Amino acid sequence: MIKAWGITDRGAVRHQNQDAYYLDVPDEGLALAVVCDGMGGAKAGNVASTLAVDTFVEALRSGNIDAQGPDEALARAAELANTAVFQRAGSDPACQGMGTTMVAVLVTGQGAHILNIGDSRCYLATEEGIYRVTRDHSVVEDLVQKGRITPEEARLHPRKNLITRALGAEEQVRADLYYLDLREGSCLLLCSDGLSNIVTDQEILYEIIHGGEKADCCRRLLDIAMSRGAPDNVTAVLLQT
Repeated sequence: MIKAWGITDRGAVRHQNQDAYYLDVPDEGLALAVVCDGMGGAKAGNVASTLAVDTFVEALRSGNIDAQGPDEALARAAELANTAVFQRAGSDPACQGMGTTMVAVLVTGQGAHILNIGDSRCYLATEEGIYRVTRDHSVVEDLVQKGRITPEEARLHPRKNLITRALGAEEQVRADLYYLDLREGSCLLLCSDGLSNIVTDQEILYEIIHGGEKADCCRRLLDIAMSRGAPDNVTAVLLQT
């Protein structure tokens, strides 16, 4: 049985929460989770993330995942969400230039199908350690991949918030897709950069595996971010197989 929990907060500095998430475990071996981190101004960021989540989830609900296959269904849902955000940005002056990150996981049986656009992340945590599944679409991540800076330097880099790919920013968007085999007890964490910029991977691992009840893990991670000033919105979603 998959268990899942989620939390989102505006943080200690921002006046509005522009993150949005969705979480559902409709059947014993099925789960869907989505985290979006909006951008584009005081109102538009919230519009982008909420619209993206709603459109994405509705596309999956109304589609035929068995016929399409999980990866195709996720990619198609992301395309529809991108179109919805892009068209709203083009038709509403208050939303001009808005966009959003998206990270999503669809668990079917013993496998997890993961989609990513932007710098919200998916981690796999087990007793053996923590593994970042997704690759950030960001200026700083590109510098790390090219060997110009270290991952440690990336955490403090002044351009760490500049992303190179966002849902709704252009008429078409390309999502990265991943697949993981899951064992009993495996944990998947989806989060916005308001968490991953403040809380280290090893701290995330500790809270998931050793910090206490899984049901309280997202709250503990949020509390750590808040204790360090939480300059951005913070969202965390945890799934345990």
